[in-house]
Amino acid sequence: MIQMQPVAEQHIHVFDARGVARRFRHSAIFGAMDALRSGETMRFVNDHDPIPLIAQLRNRFGDNLTVTYRERGPETVVIDFGITELPPQ
Repeated sequence: MIQMQPVAEQHIHVFDARGVARRFRHSAIFGAMDALRSGETMRFVNDHDPIPLIAQLRNRFGDNLTVTYRERGPETVVIDFGITELPPQ
């Protein structure tokens, strides 16, 4: 079961994709992103730069998606994906 775990910063949830089987990653990530509320962030940790995934998320969320690289190394990539201006739930 995939769980987003909160970290010290408020409204930031960690999603470590390295522990998810590759064939399930994108669907798990989309589910996690769909669960975010406006103003929340998913801190995404991966073993490579997910450029195709970012394009898919941009298509899905449009201008409501924010992408901020926190680390961009050869073995670890950390990205904060945020959702803005969604209607309240």
